[in-house]
Amino acid sequence: METVFVLIKQVIIMFVLMSVGYICYKKKLISDQGSKDIGNILLYVAIPVVIVSNFHVERTAEKTQAFFYSILFSFLAMLAAMIISYLIYHKKDGVSEFSATFSNSGFVGIPLIQAVVGSHAIFYISMMIVLTGVLQWTYGVFAISGDKSAMKPKKVLSNPVVIAVFIGSIIFFGNITLPSMVSNVFSIISGLNTPLAMIVSGVYLAQSDLLGMLRKKKVYEVSLIRLILIPLVTIVIFRMIPYENVDMLLAILLAAACPVGSNVAIYAQQYDKDYTSAVENVCISTILSIITLPLVVMIASFLFR
Repeated sequence: METVFVLIKQVIIMFVLMSVGYICYKKKLISDQGSKDIGNILLYVAIPVVIVSNFHVERTAEKTQAFFYSILFSFLAMLAAMIISYLIYHKKDGVSEFSATFSNSGFVGIPLIQAVVGSHAIFYISMMIVLTGVLQWTYGVFAISGDKSAMKPKKVLSNPVVIAVFIGSIIFFGNITLPSMVSNVFSIISGLNTPLAMIVSGVYLAQSDLLGMLRKKKVYEVSLIRLILIPLVTIVIFRMIPYENVDMLLAILLAAACPVGSNVAIYAQQYDKDYTSAVENVCISTILSIITLPLVVMIASFLFR
């Protein structure tokens, strides 16, 4: 139960930070371009630094084993999300398929996992974040556009998250110790992730018609799949594999149970799809996650321990 209370407290703090972004946008203190610039800082600086920092640990047999197990469990979680979303939405609604498949494991997942499981657990979800980025650039683009030619492998390799994990892996497997000054700089930059991510989420919320979206059944359907169905199926899959690292299982589950990833709005806009629905899926699922995330963690804490 202590984990659940920590999670509830963290979600409330995140929503307070979101309200800062909401108010700043409404008061014209942050523009549309400004929110995009903050998003770029997150994508190209803050999140990569967070990932690299958490690979900067002593390589042990236990850590090495955990790294490879994290790949397995992250893949299974992503596969479950893809199959469920494909069966429900494929060739019917690309925006909903993308929304249900991909969680906000970076922007929302990292600060949540840091607070609930501990900063060390970011090491466990690094591959989850990488898989999310890779699959968004490939499968996600195909789902939302319906065009296989839109998938661009070069963009996958140049993704900052993929590059960060590559660098982090070199540091981890090479047992490289970074200078203390570099570590301190990384620590400062990592601290930007949570507030900036939530401020950007608040801006998304401010850009939408909140009362209007609350009356749409479709957004609740997508949120139900993303926040309840997929996490519950993920729990069942995890329980079928004998593994005792509860922190890893909980961290990856939290990442898989996060609300709709904000990138769906970017892709919808890029491929001339329903941008409004994409933003609504992000906003409503983020709001509902304050209820669903503690429930999922409560169930998982009972079953995993």
